[in-house]
Amino acid sequence: METKTTAGKTLEGVVVKTAMKDTVTVQVERYVKHPKYKKYMKLSKKYLVHNPGNTVEVGSKVTIKETRPISKRKRFIIV
Repeated sequence: METKTTAGKTLEGVVVKTAMKDTVTVQVERYVKHPKYKKYMKLSKKYLVHNPGNTVEVGSKVTIKETRPISKRKRFIIV
């Protein structure tokens, strides 16, 4: 029996906080068209990302990838 694995989501964002050990907060922005008014809006969401060794700084542009759950809210790692 073969197991099938999927690639998972890959997102790009900016590091906004590095206060925790082995964890950073990454803000990901995306453009969405409003269904009624047809205006493009910029929406953002923050993700907790695993950062082993605390290698990135605040303001860095990073790529994050979905992985297995590391803690209650951490589901991404830095690529």
